[in-house]
Amino acid sequence: MDTSRILDADGNIRPRLLTQSLDHAVSTYPNRVCVDFMGREWTYGEVGDLVDRVATGLQAEGLGKGDRFGLCLPNTPYSVIVYFAVLRTGATVVNINPLYSESEVEFLITNAGVKMVAVPDLELLHSKVAAAWGKTGEDGYPAIEKIVLCPMADVLPFWKGLGLRTLKRSALAKKQAGVAYVDYRDLAAHDPSPAPVEMDPQDVAVLQYTGGTTGRPKGAMLTHANLTANSAQMMLHVGVERDQQERTLGVLPLFHVFALTCVLNFGVDTASELVLLPRFEMDEVLKSVKRKPPTQMFGVPTIYNALGSLPDDKLPDLSMVLTSCSGGAPLPLEVREKFERRTGSLVSEGYGLTEAAPIITSNPLLGRTPVKENSAGPAFPQTIIELRDEEGNLVEGIGPDHRGEICARGPQVMKGYWNRPRATKDTFFGDSLRTGDIGYLDEDGYLFIVDRIKDLILCSGYNVYPRMIEDAAYEHPAVKEAIAIGIPDEYRGEAPKLFIALHEGEELDAGQLHEFLKMRLNPIEMPDAYEFRDELPKTLVGKLEKKQLVAEEKAKRDAEAATGGADA
Repeated sequence: MDTSRILDADGNIRPRLLTQSLDHAVSTYPNRVCVDFMGREWTYGEVGDLVDRVATGLQAEGLGKGDRFGLCLPNTPYSVIVYFAVLRTGATVVNINPLYSESEVEFLITNAGVKMVAVPDLELLHSKVAAAWGKTGEDGYPAIEKIVLCPMADVLPFWKGLGLRTLKRSALAKKQAGVAYVDYRDLAAHDPSPAPVEMDPQDVAVLQYTGGTTGRPKGAMLTHANLTANSAQMMLHVGVERDQQERTLGVLPLFHVFALTCVLNFGVDTASELVLLPRFEMDEVLKSVKRKPPTQMFGVPTIYNALGSLPDDKLPDLSMVLTSCSGGAPLPLEVREKFERRTGSLVSEGYGLTEAAPIITSNPLLGRTPVKENSAGPAFPQTIIELRDEEGNLVEGIGPDHRGEICARGPQVMKGYWNRPRATKDTFFGDSLRTGDIGYLDEDGYLFIVDRIKDLILCSGYNVYPRMIEDAAYEHPAVKEAIAIGIPDEYRGEAPKLFIALHEGEELDAGQLHEFLKMRLNPIEMPDAYEFRDELPKTLVGKLEKKQLVAEEKAKRDAEAATGGADA
């Protein structure tokens, strides 16, 4: 593999602009398909031309270096074109989850001081952005000056686009009086000649907001150098460059940091074909895989679980997949083994966080021998993994008895949090990024994650790690999903409660599961309570959602306290 584009003469990752990745793909492979969306295709040459046209149009509308531009888009060609067009102007992209609530969208827009927002011309999504019109940002200026409406019918295949324009007109956005709109078509009608902008790889390219598990979300300032470094690290980690175009199944939402790097940035950096789907719907995924067999897959564990649980006659042909990676949440061993056994496709687990753009470790992506069960793998190329105690001191030694907070140093680590100097200081030990996760390293440098610090269950003074309980539950063949949380206990302070969803057609009761777990957990780790559900809650990107169950348990306790207790 020719690494001269991504490494300097000393072998260090070369700081680059994200737009340089696109420029390389456009100049080298103009006729390759860049985006496939529901069957419509755009080549790299066509995408490059549209990026320049839209960038020129955005400059004409007043967007410039240092401005913030919100992308409130599902996976569509607009997600790619507008993303690179904004970066071309020197502005910063603010990724906004279009499925967020109205108040969550408003918070991101006002916190970031977003000047313009791109949103599909669908009323369900447009209304959330329009509701933030007139709000004041934290800098005291109006949060939004203009809303860019992106017509969905224009990027759909002909008959689907016609159906949206005619049969589903009621779903289209209704422009509000007093709001300044810009039509994407008008932006794309400009000449492809944006004014040159002086940019540095250390400029902030993306404000990527954290999930907000503790308080309000924080905007991680990811520079061009951070994001291109993580893409380069992925290229070095894969280690091969085939004489063919790779094809990526783009079902993970591009507004999420995992897909932003692995699907969009890495995909364009390697001139891959991005087969985009607006959301994870199994029928559409299976149709897409049959129509355009992927050579690369990136997914969260629930996607691999869903695919591995399909009936035999629906299992997709994944024989062309060279690289398959799971991230965003721990991948249970049982889920991985079932997926691999039933599809014949290997999947490797990686680990990271928003603040690291996001990957810091990964199991080898090719071959099976170096992969270790329940490990997040060794450090990504040119990344240093450290374990530190509560005071920030390095934890020496290897193995489970030498646990510490996982910290990371490398070119992918963020610049800091947007307008949050105290939070920035608190999330670093020197220049080492604190992950908030606890883990240990083995003799080969492979990382094993025990749990998150804040998720610890304190039972009679002992630390109980929910993941240990969940992993034990997954060993039962009837268990499809498992989440363990801590609940108040008068004697022990806290006790584990285990929520379970079973595979379709399976039967299992609390007593049977309890006996099963007794052979795998110590007495302190054993759950005090079990709750079976048809499905467990998930985040908008498909990760199992512990926070909702914690909130439900608290609400239940508060209600009982208000009525004098459960037996009152």
